[in-house]
Amino acid sequence: MEFRKVFDTIPEQFDRFRPRYSAELFEYLIGRTALGPEKCVLEIGPGTGQATDPILETGCDYRAIELGDRLCAKMREKYDRFLNFHLVNGDFIPYDFGQQRFDLIYSAATIQWIPEEIAFSKTFSLLKPGGTLAMMLTRSDYKTPNETLYRKIQEQYDLYFKPATPYTHGGFRYDNAPNYGYTDFERHDFFGRREMTADEYVSFCGTHCDHLVIPEPYKTQLFEGLRNTVEENGGKVVFEDTYLLYLARKPMHP
Repeated sequence: MEFRKVFDTIPEQFDRFRPRYSAELFEYLIGRTALGPEKCVLEIGPGTGQATDPILETGCDYRAIELGDRLCAKMREKYDRFLNFHLVNGDFIPYDFGQQRFDLIYSAATIQWIPEEIAFSKTFSLLKPGGTLAMMLTRSDYKTPNETLYRKIQEQYDLYFKPATPYTHGGFRYDNAPNYGYTDFERHDFFGRREMTADEYVSFCGTHCDHLVIPEPYKTQLFEGLRNTVEENGGKVVFEDTYLLYLARKPMHP
């Protein structure tokens, strides 16, 4: 199974344990793009809505395309009550949007699953002149808050992290957007903090695509080792999160 499709096997766990983004990030994005009922927005790969609520609640014409069948079902369960919510169960790469164009296209840790040339060229073509591409992701540091725990967790990975399919993804360059016609490329950092119990941490780790493809008995051994390690070293994992927001604009005129 492709890594980008494996999340669809755990919709409930994904919804509960995947991190959200900071309120400050959304306040900045919404203010910067003047989102409101008159604007049309496309979210690429919303998952189960980790970055959906603040945008949807602006009253914009919210549209999303999600690859996973089960993730789509969860999205509809959560958001179908909103009259401005529209969701397509499909693959962004080949999907034909017809003549539809957007004021804002955004992704939360999704666009990097798309080949760069397609990601930037297609979003550029789908934006209205002057429209914005927003790309966000989270970088988490749990080493700084507790280096001893971090080291012991790495020991468990050394023993049991043996995924059936090597994870080679990670080469997407957000700062290449200007190579495809975008202007005004910017990066903004926002910050947050999470604390997880041992059980919550294991459940969170179980939402990582490369963890989901670890064969038994290694998967069970890894998760049990992680749980025991956290319980024996303070009972919690603290994450210092940095939420990265990349912005790029389609020029008003060619």
